[in-house]
Amino acid sequence: MGLLFVSVYTTLIQVRTIRYHQIAEELRGRILSGAYASGRIMPSESELSTEFDVSRVTIRKALEILRDDGLVDSRQGFGWFVAGETVRQPLARLSTIEEQMRDSGAAPERRVLEFAFEKAPKDVAAALGTQHVLRVRRVNLADGEPFAIVTVWCPADLGQHLSRADVERSPFYELLDVPLAGATQTIGADAATSEESQLLNVPVGSPVLRCLRTTTSVDGKTVLFSRHVFPAHRTEFVVDLPFVDQSIAPSGLRLVD
Repeated sequence: MGLLFVSVYTTLIQVRTIRYHQIAEELRGRILSGAYASGRIMPSESELSTEFDVSRVTIRKALEILRDDGLVDSRQGFGWFVAGETVRQPLARLSTIEEQMRDSGAAPERRVLEFAFEKAPKDVAAALGTQHVLRVRRVNLADGEPFAIVTVWCPADLGQHLSRADVERSPFYELLDVPLAGATQTIGADAATSEESQLLNVPVGSPVLRCLRTTTSVDGKTVLFSRHVFPAHRTEFVVDLPFVDQSIAPSGLRLVD
């Protein structure tokens, strides 16, 4: 009887081991085929547990195999996602999201959600010095996966010659017939709203980076006011901090109450 029990127990362990290896191979195939694209949030452990009719412990073991192979990763607030190159955005120079994506080896794409000439919100009007603006809201994608939600406002007189097709094809920096001097960008951490989670394919409340950018022309006028929302697991902002004698704190940083 004892030998029979040991034999049955050993068989159960072998079946369980084989099962999570089988699940790992199935998920590996989905990743390598592109069904789960780079940066994509994976189905939750609970969803995978239901799909494969196994415990979450078995699913976690399968995912850990894939993590050891560098195919997936996990982060608090996101769960599991397909590993890929993080898009690094240098803050030392003014550049477009598309340029930064190409530098990271990703294929950029943009989808315009809203295009309208309208009255400016109070903060936008104050920044641009006008009540009448063109507002464009879009989703930027990297290799087909949502990478950022961007809303851009420009004075209506500067954008009056632009069409929806124009802003879907090219960035404002290339479309405006104005020489640019640079931009000021403020970056903060936040949680994804319900709408943002749908557009970015991330869980509600997961970490996002919010950026507010004002772009100025060479004559000192603010010509663009924009808001950017990035899923935190897909982007990094890189700041160069050159050594300065007798400096006690990095410049450009401030505390927020």
